[in-house]
Amino acid sequence: MVSQAQPTFTTALLSGALAGTTVDLSLYPLDTLKTRLQSSAGFLASGGFTGIYRGVGSAIVGSAPGAALFFCTYEYSKSLLFARRKAKEVTDGQVGDWTAPIEHMIAASLGEVAACAVRVPTEVVKQRAQAGQRPSSLASLAAILSQHRTIGIRGVWMELYRGWSVTIMREVPFTVIQFPLWESMKEYRRRKSGKDGITAFESALSGSAAGAIAAGITTPLDVLKTRMMLAKEKTAMVPLLKQILKDSGPRAFFAGIGPRVLWISAGGAIFLGSYQWAYNSLSREG
Repeated sequence: MVSQAQPTFTTALLSGALAGTTVDLSLYPLDTLKTRLQSSAGFLASGGFTGIYRGVGSAIVGSAPGAALFFCTYEYSKSLLFARRKAKEVTDGQVGDWTAPIEHMIAASLGEVAACAVRVPTEVVKQRAQAGQRPSSLASLAAILSQHRTIGIRGVWMELYRGWSVTIMREVPFTVIQFPLWESMKEYRRRKSGKDGITAFESALSGSAAGAIAAGITTPLDVLKTRMMLAKEKTAMVPLLKQILKDSGPRAFFAGIGPRVLWISAGGAIFLGSYQWAYNSLSREG
């Protein structure tokens, strides 16, 4: 296998921040439409095609730190696991390249858990504005914070992190599918070209294909997360799952699959393409 140099912390931080901000702002309307299609209130009642940039403020604030946290954790974990594998190969003989996808799965999962520290409160605030519950991100955040008199600081904290568990349940399978596919496609391209690295365009194509596959498979978990975050009262995951099945049937779990696949396919291209471009530029490998 061709070995690629590991990025520094600063490279991963800046590349991830740029990638996250670029994709969230460029594809925000598709995200809004997807959220409204998944809302229990219905698409038109949630705003339809109007105000598709409502709630964008929270995306601006949360995109860069969330993506930076993901890539710093992902690249650091991946390099640690890679070094451990190489050390084992020296002491125990050939381990084999089959362990690389497992390393990518573990690193991506850890990256998602870290990113959700920023992503979940950002999503809660953003989606309530997108679904028309509040006119803006600021109003949505203010409404949550104003509850401190009745539910206390801990209650406000729990409200901001509502849907944490189901978001992790969505993001971990998503990245376990997307990132090994992305890394495998990049590695295939590196071997075909005989070069050490790949271009941003090649990374973008690989990211788009991997993202589309992962997005389609994990749509039911995304629907569950959206319903949980938009519910007027906090609801446990299993009762909410039963309620959705009772009210709308199994088809409800694939609401918004078109915009989601399109959004993440395009987003994967922009996100991982811009990340690769920044990575190549900062590490001077491009």
